[in-house]
Amino acid sequence: MEFMSVLIQQVIIMFLLMLIGVLLFRFKKLTVQGSKELGHVLVYVIMPGVVINAYMTEFSMERLRGLLLSFLFSALALILAMVISAVIFKKHPIENFGTAFSNAGFMGIPIVQAVLGTEAVFYVSAFVALLNLLQWTYGVFVITKDKRQISAKKILTNPILISMVVGIILFLIPVDIPHVISGTTSLIAGMNAPVAMISIGTYLAQTKLSQLFCDKAAWASAFVRLIVIPALTLALLTAVPENYDTLKLAILIVAAAPVGSNVAIFAQIHNKDYTQAVKSICLSTVCSLFSIPLVMWAADLLWRV
Repeated sequence: MEFMSVLIQQVIIMFLLMLIGVLLFRFKKLTVQGSKELGHVLVYVIMPGVVINAYMTEFSMERLRGLLLSFLFSALALILAMVISAVIFKKHPIENFGTAFSNAGFMGIPIVQAVLGTEAVFYVSAFVALLNLLQWTYGVFVITKDKRQISAKKILTNPILISMVVGIILFLIPVDIPHVISGTTSLIAGMNAPVAMISIGTYLAQTKLSQLFCDKAAWASAFVRLIVIPALTLALLTAVPENYDTLKLAILIVAAAPVGSNVAIFAQIHNKDYTQAVKSICLSTVCSLFSIPLVMWAADLLWRV
């Protein structure tokens, strides 16, 4: 019950941070351009800082086994999500992309970090890295139906992928990192939750609630993203060996996160339905404030962790 109490409190904090983003946008203290620039800070500075900070920990064989397990089950969870989305939303690229890929980085990791600690971020960084890799390959194809749009350069220069490689090297090689470096990285990582939630709040502020709650496609996407996929992921994670409860819970949280904000970015880049993408993001984000505690309650009943 203590875990659920901490989780619910953290979800409420996320909501309040999003509300700050809404108010800043509504009172014209933060513009559309400003929210885009916040997104750049998140992608190129804060998220890499979160990933590297998680790997700046003492090496042990137990952690290494956990890391390998996290890669395996993250890959399986993502494949599961992509297959379900492709079957249900085959003719709807925005819903297909958005439902397949959760907001693991901007919303999942802050919750994981607050509820389970930095060690849990160590495990879910594999999920986030694989998700980014799949978005820039499979995801681009889903949106465009054109394999020529897939760029090897964009994949290899992805900041999340680069930061994970750097982090793994730091983890595997015993390096005495100066406090000025580790302290700076830790402070940057601490910015993730507030900046990410304020950024999401600006998306929410740009959408009329009357349109948001009447959109059947957005509701369908939210239901599959927040209920169907987490339920099947919960079943999948029962195969994780014992003594890896933190890993299971961390992967489940990021897999249960709402539609990722990248669907709007990709829709904008490739001249697709940006408005529909924003609706899917906003509706699923609002609903996730209730669905994530529900999913974790089900996990608590099933796993008794």
